[in-house]
Amino acid sequence: MRKVNQGAIMQVSASSSERLWNRARSVLPGGVSSNIKMEERPHPMFFIHAEGSRLFDCDGNAYIDYSCGYGSVILGHGHPSVVAALQGAAARGFNYGGQHEGEVILAEKLVSLVPCIEMVRYNSTGSEAVAAAIRLARAYTGRPKFIRFSGHYHGWLDEQLVSAHFPVDEKATPRLESAGQCSSSADNVLVAPWNDASALECLLEAHSREVAAVLMEPIMCNGGVIMPVEGYLERARELCTRHGVLLIFDEVITGFRVHLGGAQALLGVTPDLAVFGKAMANGFPISCVGGRREIMNQIAAGRVFHAGTFNGNPLGVATALATVEELSRDNGAAYQLLTAIGRRLMQGIREAAAAKGVPVLVQGPGPVFYTWFTQVESIWNYEISVRISRAPYSQFAAALLANGVRVIPGGRWYVTCSHTEEDVDRTCEAVERALEVVRVTGIGPVLEVVSGGGS
Repeated sequence: MRKVNQGAIMQVSASSSERLWNRARSVLPGGVSSNIKMEERPHPMFFIHAEGSRLFDCDGNAYIDYSCGYGSVILGHGHPSVVAALQGAAARGFNYGGQHEGEVILAEKLVSLVPCIEMVRYNSTGSEAVAAAIRLARAYTGRPKFIRFSGHYHGWLDEQLVSAHFPVDEKATPRLESAGQCSSSADNVLVAPWNDASALECLLEAHSREVAAVLMEPIMCNGGVIMPVEGYLERARELCTRHGVLLIFDEVITGFRVHLGGAQALLGVTPDLAVFGKAMANGFPISCVGGRREIMNQIAAGRVFHAGTFNGNPLGVATALATVEELSRDNGAAYQLLTAIGRRLMQGIREAAAAKGVPVLVQGPGPVFYTWFTQVESIWNYEISVRISRAPYSQFAAALLANGVRVIPGGRWYVTCSHTEEDVDRTCEAVERALEVVRVTGIGPVLEVVSGGGS
């Protein structure tokens, strides 16, 4: 592993990375392959290697990494057991166009770990798996609409990208987020404020005969890593059961990150269907939708069509199985480590900011958390979150990069099992230096709606 320069402020030479970005812009829109990557400052970075908790860019700089493949890396970059599983699978063939035993073994493992899963189907991305879950819910209930929540991100497909980045207005009017979306994309989408049980109850009372599903992140990671208020998920579960509506948890981020059984196991509320991805295979692309047998069996009966050339491919299954096996070791001891490292880092950021007199809010369960520069003491819904200026954090993230620490520009941090106490100490030192550039005047709630993407 390369030696990491973690001394004084690292002079980041962006020459090679910037040249690559300029070259990329002539053939890749924005010079990137996902819109959220355009948010990095001073420009999108180009990397050549990753190992453990470190990223290495094309200019020879090393960074402690808290972007972690936008949450998909949980064991650490290039984890030996996952690499070995991938190499072994690749040597036997990339895609058989048929079944293999690994699919069954992984499915049996998922059934044993995740409370809601009795049967499972694989996909490659979270967006695909969410689309499958919505289709299954509609087929099972015979109803067309689904309820979603502002600030929750469920993928970039037309129907899923409705009101993801706007607070609910007085009429809760669904909003399209991209040019090219047909107005009909919002016809069967109802939008509610999350963490408000009364609002959900009213919406269900008014539309229960039309609503197939309530779709939510059980922890609102994309909108600020906001935990459900006490009793909210339980009330949502009760309301869905009462009205014959399916409860779907989008656990693309929380699955295998906050608990071996997902947020549903951590929080003690079981949905009818759930979607997993990201950390499921430590960075390799695979996702799944799983849930109650009678719902999933609609696929076997031919009522619901579900397909994909790469679904259950040997490489994705092998990396997922290796990842889940590592996370399962010693009764899930990895989660004690992830939580401890994450919370120590959260506290270090708080203490560094307090020493500089900079108001900061850091919240989340630990393996994933969010940072704002604000005088607000707690954030429990998206409407509060979206009114806080992201400008100070953008300055902070760029300064951290110059100090050898890479974070997601929006405010979300991830940790892996490869992050160490020394990493946290060095990161806190970098935080102290980066805070020097944060503009602290007037930090607080402001009417600023920030558009962006989820990942």
